[in-house]
Amino acid sequence: MSDRPDTIGIVGGMGPEATADLFLKIIRATPAKRDQDHIPVVIVSDPTVPDRTAAILGEGEDPLPVMSRSAEACIRAGADFLVMPCNTAHCFHPGLCTNIDVPVLHMMEEVTRYLREDHPEVGRVGLLATTGTVTLGLYQQSLEEGGVEVLVPSDEDQARVMDAIYGDKGVKAGYHDYARAVFAALAKTLREGGADAIIAGCTEIPLALSSEDVEPALLIDPTDILARAAVARALKRRGEKDDA
Repeated sequence: MSDRPDTIGIVGGMGPEATADLFLKIIRATPAKRDQDHIPVVIVSDPTVPDRTAAILGEGEDPLPVMSRSAEACIRAGADFLVMPCNTAHCFHPGLCTNIDVPVLHMMEEVTRYLREDHPEVGRVGLLATTGTVTLGLYQQSLEEGGVEVLVPSDEDQARVMDAIYGDKGVKAGYHDYARAVFAALAKTLREGGADAIIAGCTEIPLALSSEDVEPALLIDPTDILARAAVARALKRRGEKDDA
């Protein structure tokens, strides 16, 4: 058996900066002392993927065909499994898995596993995410099955979340300071509602929000959790050889 780790494929472009953030977190999570110790990573960053929230709300084009095309490109380039640095895109996770022949890690499942194993004291979380992610209950279903209650913003506050992500001064437009102020204020509201932790449930949110902004609550960064899960899976084959 080769000691070469599995190759990670990133189905990216949703958005480009979030894709780069995931790649950087994979690098930082890898126990490496030299270039050759790192994990092969294939990235297809296609920003033409139609907006996932718009599609979920019946207001936009189905993103699955473009996502599947990116996934297939990753596989042709040698990816052994895939990850998606977009929370809302996980609405289309089942369809993507049907269209391809390699595993796709599931961000919400990884977050639930992380809380259960590393922070069992957390009983209630506040969710900052796109309206698509909140409406579909992507986190609610996974976390509540694990015994964790999920608090979501009011309709008015949810509109502020979307503005801080997508607006002219939002994080996708590069205005991190404005977005940070909005996210921090909304995290405070959720914390006052009883949240023990805040989930940065859109991959753009951790680009602007830091742990200090939500203290004393715990900041949950699904991008970082996904990166660590991907590294663990990619290195599993090397570990199996070492144990042999």
